[in-house]
Amino acid sequence: MSTTTPSAPAAVTVVGAGTMGHGLAVQFARHGAGVTLVDHRQSNLDWARDGVDDALAFLDAEGLLDAAPDAVRGRIDYTLDLPVAASDAALVIESVSEDLDTKAAVFGELAAAAPADAVLATNTSGIPITDIGEAVPAVADRIVGCHWWNPPYLLPTVEVVRGEATSDTTVDRTAAFVEAVGRDPIVVERDVPGFVWNRIQFAVLRECTHLVTEGVASLSDVERAVRDGYALRTAVVGPFETVDLAGLDLFRTIAENLYPHLSDATEPGPLFEERLAAGRGGVEDGAGFHEYDDDPATLIRRRDERVAAVRRALADDD
Repeated sequence: MSTTTPSAPAAVTVVGAGTMGHGLAVQFARHGAGVTLVDHRQSNLDWARDGVDDALAFLDAEGLLDAAPDAVRGRIDYTLDLPVAASDAALVIESVSEDLDTKAAVFGELAAAAPADAVLATNTSGIPITDIGEAVPAVADRIVGCHWWNPPYLLPTVEVVRGEATSDTTVDRTAAFVEAVGRDPIVVERDVPGFVWNRIQFAVLRECTHLVTEGVASLSDVERAVRDGYALRTAVVGPFETVDLAGLDLFRTIAENLYPHLSDATEPGPLFEERLAAGRGGVEDGAGFHEYDDDPATLIRRRDERVAAVRRALADDD
């Protein structure tokens, strides 16, 4: 087996200059790729420039940036012209709104503008890759899910999702591109709703809301049970390894007794509906499940600082 490190794509086009878009641009550029960030609004590109600057300043302050910020910044271009931006790309990643028609229109443009061998990736977190491929059948074999987690310049895993028409070559090349920019690909072989990450995340969230709704424990105590207990352990050991450490017989017995009592709800439920009705939509409103005094940017930076600290601690352990 070859141990050669894959090469980063020489030219990457990121379509959509939102939170994920500018974060993707930073991650590829910090590993040497030339990146063109595309959007249909100049105001979005201007916002993305500021986002890139903030991300680079954060990475530099945290000691996570190998190159000088100006060198990384210099590898990112901004444009409103999608056909020109995609014309020499080895990899195109779209991160536009979660709407099938919108994504299909983008891939229709890419089918005409991108090189015939370019990988055409979508950062969707929920739309089936197969559906996108069916909307643009001429390039369906080159369309692949490439689902990054936010922020992409901090979290190490990326889902590479195979649609029904996605070729093996496309999957392999996408995984290699992900590895080349310091990320760990998780290959999702079946195009199921939610892929892997979101299915696990929402299974945990469903049980948490069930425990609070049923009065088993307070919201803050359930929050702490996950954040300070379960998640702390799963940062260093996965679920199957946890079972191995304790013994399969024990976990099988617990599962047989516990599974019938776990939530099987098909709706988010009153914890969501009551808060949304009260205008408590999250940090932008100053309240959601919790109350917030700080602005969203401060809260997000505080989260990212904690994630960076965990990553440093895990790296020191290796």
